[in-house]
Amino acid sequence: MKILPSAKIYIDDSKIANAGRGVFALEKIKKGETIEQCPIILINEKQVTHLRKTEMQNYYFMWGGNEKSHKAGICLGFGSIYNHSYTPNTTYIKHLGEQFINFVALSDIDKDEEITVNYNYGNPDDKTTLWIKSIPPAE
Repeated sequence: MKILPSAKIYIDDSKIANAGRGVFALEKIKKGETIEQCPIILINEKQVTHLRKTEMQNYYFMWGGNEKSHKAGICLGFGSIYNHSYTPNTTYIKHLGEQFINFVALSDIDKDEEITVNYNYGNPDDKTTLWIKSIPPAE
């Protein structure tokens, strides 16, 4: 399967407090459009335990598994840099077997607008407080 980089996005300083960098639209992106398709590096269950003790704990995606077994995926491309929002303009769809993630626009996104996702398993309506202490709970 051929995966090409997206020519529709760029990275710049986020306007979100304490977020660091963010991903922005280089041109207008339409609702339903795939923004980026990112391959992942699969991390096995034993290595996830170690990963959680590093700065990378805030950048990986849970990948398959069940309650007793959790793999992780390190998302390449810009995938691990999209910032969180409880009112996101984008969602992500994991393709477990093929080991990639699609980021898809939930609404039209204007040029230079920051692209955000809800970290709660890609569910744009989930307002559950996150494990990342620097992200305040939903209002």
